[in-house]
Amino acid sequence: MKKNPFSAKTIATLAMMIALAMVFSYVESLIPINFGIPGVKLGLANLAIVAALYLLGGKQTFLISIVRIILSGFLFGNLASILYSLAGGILSLAVMMLLKKTKKISVLTVSVAGGICHNIGQLAVAILVVENLKLVFYIPVLLVSGFLTGLLIGVVSQILLPRVKRVFAF
Repeated sequence: MKKNPFSAKTIATLAMMIALAMVFSYVESLIPINFGIPGVKLGLANLAIVAALYLLGGKQTFLISIVRIILSGFLFGNLASILYSLAGGILSLAVMMLLKKTKKISVLTVSVAGGICHNIGQLAVAILVVENLKLVFYIPVLLVSGFLTGLLIGVVSQILLPRVKRVFAF
């Protein structure tokens, strides 16, 4: 028998993951870390996205990601930040979903690929919006920052996912 996609448990879980991602976005907006590079952030909200991908699946994680990006953009950013985050978030999630399907790649590697692709998606939109191809010179910095933030999120995800699965019986 197929699970009801609109069951109370599913809706409550989605709401909880969106709320968690929003809290992480808010906390990140309060951290006075300036990397000296525009657009480089820790990406704490991606912890909820990676966890949701492994706990709930792709469709639900896509919904969580889109809702989180739009709400965070209106609360802590602007329309431009929503546009850039949507581009990065959609590309990142698509790549992470494809890599996860192989079942041969660790959470850590999936997260690193997601961090890198998020930055590439944002850079692609920036090149289109600003109409300046010279932004491609920014790629090495974004690759390193995406790798490092993806690594951080991946390490934390590897530690937390088994515990969350046990507690919530996913």
